[in-house]
Amino acid sequence: MDFKLVIFDFDGTLADTRKLIVICKQETMSEMGIRVLSEEECASTIGLSAATGFKQSYPDMSEEMIDKCVALYRAKFEEKKLEIPPELFPGVVETLEALMEKGIVCTIASARNSKSLKGFLSIMGIEKYFPYSLGGDDTELLKPHPEPVLKTLKDLGIPAEDTLVVGDMPYDVLMGKNAGTYACGVTYGNSSREELVRSGADYVVDNIQDILNYCLSF
Repeated sequence: MDFKLVIFDFDGTLADTRKLIVICKQETMSEMGIRVLSEEECASTIGLSAATGFKQSYPDMSEEMIDKCVALYRAKFEEKKLEIPPELFPGVVETLEALMEKGIVCTIASARNSKSLKGFLSIMGIEKYFPYSLGGDDTELLKPHPEPVLKTLKDLGIPAEDTLVVGDMPYDVLMGKNAGTYACGVTYGNSSREELVRSGADYVVDNIQDILNYCLSF
């Protein structure tokens, strides 16, 4: 396919934030006096907003308690992100460079709030590859709802059939498919190949550079 646009997820797709997120969630749970979830349980909600993640993990929790958990989690995240700095996955820069050289537009659709997202892009030195990005506070509805993708397509004037959504979670795949785009799942993040296939991924790759096989004409 000759894609004109690639929309990336951030956490678990471009950057390895798993350890940081899990530790902050578990410490929040411990301090709030609620059941501390396992690493796998915590990781299963990576890619969702903090509030949605807590709601999914504790369906009977009150809105007031969820708000307190989110506030504490975010404070811990800000405190620990320098202690446990996220790193780009291998091949990310090379992939973005190759896409940019071919004139393919790269954007981000993340549930992470836009201030945090843009801060990481700057610190990691990859902001130049993303002329457009959406954080979790830039749309009313979040993945797996297609709104972040639909907004991107509308703002950039690029058709869905010319677009590839890349992410590590079923939510990312469903967001793209619900918007009518192609979707690629990556297995090195926070979900399995089987989960990505079940969610409807058109492609599944083990290394981010492998998406170039579907994006570039040689």
